[in-house]
Amino acid sequence: MTTSTDTATYTEDFGALADGSPVGRWTLERDGVRVRVLTYGAIVQSVEAPGRDGSSAPVALGLPDVAGYEEFPAPYFGAVVGRYANRIGGASIVLDGRTHRLTANEGGTHLHGGARGFDKRVWDAEAVPGGVRLSLVSADGDEGYPGRLDFSVTYTLGPGGALRLAYRAVTDAPTVLNPTSHLYWNLAGAGSGSALGQQLRIAAGQVTPVDAVSVPTGELLPVAGTRFDFRAMRTVGAGHDRNFVLAQGTAEAEPFGPVAAELYDAWSGRLLTVRTTEPGLQLYTADHFDGRPFGPCAGIALETQHFPDSPNRPEFPSTVLRPGEEFLSRTEYAFSVR
Repeated sequence: MTTSTDTATYTEDFGALADGSPVGRWTLERDGVRVRVLTYGAIVQSVEAPGRDGSSAPVALGLPDVAGYEEFPAPYFGAVVGRYANRIGGASIVLDGRTHRLTANEGGTHLHGGARGFDKRVWDAEAVPGGVRLSLVSADGDEGYPGRLDFSVTYTLGPGGALRLAYRAVTDAPTVLNPTSHLYWNLAGAGSGSALGQQLRIAAGQVTPVDAVSVPTGELLPVAGTRFDFRAMRTVGAGHDRNFVLAQGTAEAEPFGPVAAELYDAWSGRLLTVRTTEPGLQLYTADHFDGRPFGPCAGIALETQHFPDSPNRPEFPSTVLRPGEEFLSRTEYAFSVR
C-alpha cells in the first residue's frame, strides 16, 4: 500500500432527523482508505479499505440513511457512546460521598450513557488538519451525571489510511467519563454474512468476570485455559461480550498506545491493528443481531475503554475527571494486507 501525506476531506448534507435537525456527513480519504463520519452520534458510517487484490470493500457496519440510525439505535452502529461506555451497576455512582442516580436503561443498569447518550445527539463539526473534530456540551445533570462536560472527538487519517480517534474533555465539577467508539468490523465486507471465522489476537492476560446482569464482579480472571485466551491469534467464535484487561506496553513510544488487538480475514487478506491508550477492550460478537438490518455475528466490536462499572470498583483504574484536569484518550485502527 502506498502512502501519501495528505488527507482529502469533503463535507455534505446528509438529511435530517425525524425532529427536523439537519445532519452532515464528512468524508476522509487517504492511501486507498475512505471513511465517512456523521454529525449525528459522531457515527462512523462507513470505512472502506483495500484487500489483497487491491479492491476496496466496506469493512465497518453502517446504515445508508439517518432514518436507519433512528430506527435501530440499540446496536450503536459506529457511534461514540458516553458519557460512560458499557455498564454501571445499579445505575448509580458515589462521587466524593454524594450519590448520583443515573438513567437505568437496561433493567436496573446504566448502559452506554443512558437513554439519550452521546450517540443520539447532533454534534458540532469543524475541519482540522487531516480530518474533522466533532464536539458537544453535556450539561450538568445530563442522564444523571454531575458537572458540565465539554467533549470532543477528532477523526483523522494517518499514513496508510489509519483511522485515528482522539478524545478530549474538561469539566466544571467532579464527574466520571469513559467514552468509546462502537464500530463493528467485518473484514470480509460489511453485509457479507457472519464475521465469525476471522482471526483475532488480543494483548490481554486477564478479563473482568461479570454477574447475571453483565456487571463486573471486581475480580480479574486469567485467560489461560479459557475461551477468552486470544494472546495468540485464533478464530473468533460466538458468545463474546467481555472486557479484556490489556497488557500495558510502552505507550509513551506510540502516541496511540501499544497494540491492543489484531483482526485478520484470510479470504481478503485484510489485517486490522488496534492501538489504544486505554486499559481495556470490550470484545462483542453481536450474537443478538436478529437480521434487522444485520444477522447474528455480522460484525465484531473491539471497544477500547476503561473497565465497566469502574466508578463503583475502586480497585479498577479510575474514570474520575475533575475541574482543572484534561481528559485525553486515543485509539488507532490501522489497515494492512497479508
